[in-house]
Amino acid sequence: MNEDKNECLDPTQSLTVQLPCQMVERMERFANENGTDVGGVLIEAIDRFLRDQNRA
Repeated sequence: MNEDKNECLDPTQSLTVQLPCQMVERMERFANENGTDVGGVLIEAIDRFLRDQNRA
């Protein structure tokens, strides 16, 4: 992260995680029902979780 500008040099970064298969199936189903992809579901879920943590 570039601390001078408080932003990343590259707007995306790859991260590999192992998730339970049932969770992935739920994410895929949600993505399909809402016209998005699994990556979008995961980004929104993590973002919402982190925003909620800042409110506590």
